[in-house]
Amino acid sequence: MNVTLLYSDDCPNWRATYLLLTGLADRYGFRLTRQRVTSVEEAERLGFRGSPSVIVDGIDPFADPDIPAGLSCRLYRGPRD
Repeated sequence: MNVTLLYSDDCPNWRATYLLLTGLADRYGFRLTRQRVTSVEEAERLGFRGSPSVIVDGIDPFADPDIPAGLSCRLYRGPRD
């Protein structure tokens, strides 16, 4: 399994997400890479719906189709949201 963390430099949460994924990669044995997204055009090409985005084997399992691609912060809903 391949996991990619897509992020933008302005995101305050991408480093914490990367550290969490690093620990999970060690535990579960998946390949982890990260990719910085630097432009709106790149965000649209990648389907980047905010930073951080976790892509699993080329698919964003948390994608909300109603949220447009672009450079923004991303919120993940938890069980209490």
